[in-house]
Amino acid sequence: MLNIAVCVKAVPDPDKADQVKIDPVTKTLNRIDIQLVINSLDKHALEAALQLKSKIGAQVTVVSMGPSEAGSVVSECLAYGADLGYLLCDHAFAGADAYATAYTLACAIKKLGPFDVVFCGRESSDGATEWVGPELATFLDWPVVTMVKEIVEYSTTDWIVKANIDRGYRVVRVTLPAVLTVSRELNTPRALSLSNILKARNKAINVINLKDLGIAEEKVGLQGSPTYVSELACLDNTRMCKILEGTIEEKAEALIQVLVSKGVLK
Repeated sequence: MLNIAVCVKAVPDPDKADQVKIDPVTKTLNRIDIQLVINSLDKHALEAALQLKSKIGAQVTVVSMGPSEAGSVVSECLAYGADLGYLLCDHAFAGADAYATAYTLACAIKKLGPFDVVFCGRESSDGATEWVGPELATFLDWPVVTMVKEIVEYSTTDWIVKANIDRGYRVVRVTLPAVLTVSRELNTPRALSLSNILKARNKAINVINLKDLGIAEEKVGLQGSPTYVSELACLDNTRMCKILEGTIEEKAEALIQVLVSKGVLK
């Protein structure tokens, strides 16, 4: 039976993006004053694990890092069908960039494992760096395949997967244990059922803090982040609109002249 870990991020609800606040000192997102939801691509990562659980048998462990409010996201993953849920929650973890996040997740995965494979969404909706998966693999010293769109073959030793590249895809044989970051094409996430929601009430969320991981505080969170936001600025999104008059032919000619004058066409 496979032992699968799925890294899930709790992100601000995209439907309430206009309410997102940024700390003026640390220049990081404030994740407390807005509802947190499962990162969209992470749902596809979880679905991949749950499908393997149904087909060949697997234990699915969800690992998330965030404030205590992110516990609701872990609970939702358990309701989808995950077996175990862990929340990495400590004030020391706050403000982590992709590097510090990957390091903290790697420490937890080493502690909770061994695992055969780790699934991650390709990117998060609030950061969109696409770095956490590859950096996590580096800390684990495992191979990584990014942007996986299809799992072609799988066994207990190696998998063959298709992964997106520009204007095509690549076919990769990867030896386990491995980290896979997934794209939306991999699957369609399932809907929550009432019965699974009720079953999830009996599943505990295990909270892990800095002391539990046994790592130095200066290696995590804002202190352990080599990248940071140096400056924030508001952009003017005002757009100019020009109405073209005349017949269709005259409008088309006028549009072409405008595009040529702007350097779009030559």
